[in-house]
Amino acid sequence: MRWTRIVLPLTALLVGLPVGASADDTPVRSYYAPPFADECTVHRFGEGETPDITAYPDDPLCVEYAKRDITVDNGGAVAFVLAEPARFAIATPKCQYWQRDHWSVQFSRGDTPVVRWDGSYWFDKGTGQAAARLRNLTVGGEPATIEDAASAVEEASPELAAWLRAHGRPGSGLDGGVPVDPRCAR
Repeated sequence: MRWTRIVLPLTALLVGLPVGASADDTPVRSYYAPPFADECTVHRFGEGETPDITAYPDDPLCVEYAKRDITVDNGGAVAFVLAEPARFAIATPKCQYWQRDHWSVQFSRGDTPVVRWDGSYWFDKGTGQAAARLRNLTVGGEPATIEDAASAVEEASPELAAWLRAHGRPGSGLDGGVPVDPRCAR
């Protein structure tokens, strides 16, 4: 497929594997919870709920979003799209941020979800660390695995497929080793 020539190298870079590099050349490791987890007060938001970006001065800011109603027939998809800009805006200025969310995309209520997963994503601009994890991933109601992803990309990028098989996991962490934002260094 043509799109794989663009998407696969980009994917390799996003997961921390420069094209042609080995896994040992990267600062990528298995997912781990943020070191600041014990400092968190988790703010929970319901379906389509738009957070007030001025109401959460916490840093670290820890949030949990319900995103199970991304559905066309009842306006859930519209509510999701309208809430997303505020969700990004609330995270962007923070030095430490941890988001957990629960996704489900379907055409109509009661349909088998097109895609569904639970996510955990965090960053610490002061240490240069970040991590992301997807769990419970299903596509069309069927579980999706690292092996499924490796098989899907193998023809276009045998290197990425081999890396996924050897080191792929449902989540990865990155330790850049240097502050991304000097004002956040501790």
